[in-house]
Amino acid sequence: MRSFITCMGECLIDFLPLPGEKKNDEFRAYPAGSPLNIAVGVARLGQPSAFASKISDDYFGRRLRAYIATNGIDTRYLSTAGAHSTLAFVAMEAGQASFDFYGEGTADALMTQDDVPDKLFAETKILQIGSVSLLRGTTPDTVLSTFEKLKGQALLSLDPNIRPSLIKNEAHYRTLLQKLIGLADLLKLSDADLDWLMPGQAPETALQQLSQQGPALVVITQGAAGAMAMRKGGTPIQMPGFTIEVKDTIGAGDTFCAGLLTYLADQEILSHEVLAEITDDKLANMLRFAAAAAALNCLREGADPPKREEVEQFLIQHSS
Repeated sequence: MRSFITCMGECLIDFLPLPGEKKNDEFRAYPAGSPLNIAVGVARLGQPSAFASKISDDYFGRRLRAYIATNGIDTRYLSTAGAHSTLAFVAMEAGQASFDFYGEGTADALMTQDDVPDKLFAETKILQIGSVSLLRGTTPDTVLSTFEKLKGQALLSLDPNIRPSLIKNEAHYRTLLQKLIGLADLLKLSDADLDWLMPGQAPETALQQLSQQGPALVVITQGAAGAMAMRKGGTPIQMPGFTIEVKDTIGAGDTFCAGLLTYLADQEILSHEVLAEITDDKLANMLRFAAAAAALNCLREGADPPKREEVEQFLIQHSS
């Protein structure tokens, strides 16, 4: 039985400066990684969530496993490696955020097809991929192969979450993205992703072009301005964002993506054909649900997706 929204890709530890500290020598460690954040978001929103990754057996890997389990995410698709965990440090230098990433040869970059069990292909109703897992080691080929094998069997969702500073071979990466976009049923991009992928293109034009490349639905998030979406053969729909006092935007895009996937699973929109026929009303409701989840995430520090009841209450409060 296909029961899981499975998120596949990297998991790591983010080291962020302690709040209020002027020096950069004191940090707090947070479990992180876009696919993991999405898996957490899905679980908190009430859909069965599973995570597929390769995790180190070091201290940080054990901490990541505990975090995954504590959030109610199924761990049956996790494998273990003797390599170290991926670490990322964010510090402030001359008033600007600097980012240092330690991910070469780390556990989550070493996934092979042997790490993807047959039951994942039988039990997954939506597969979510993207982000740094498309850039390092053997994991990108493994993700692509899994995406290809599940085409037509599960709903395939891609959020590239492009990190230009980590791209070493731009031509190869662009080729991989084009393959994945052609396979994806749902493509979610941020406006920053769009600027890198299709520089100079207006969102409306980009939606038209991307929808012709394969996806049944393309969604572009635009920060505080909200989001735009277009189904294959349709016209763009704009959903404004919510007016809130933003505390932190970390994890907002991941939480938005979790909202999209949860809504689709709630409505049993689980195939390319059904997604391509989504009504304007359902599309608007989906964008609003996802935007509400992202807004709540922005009201607190770090990637901290809300629970279902929080989103429902938020939507009631902002119904006028």
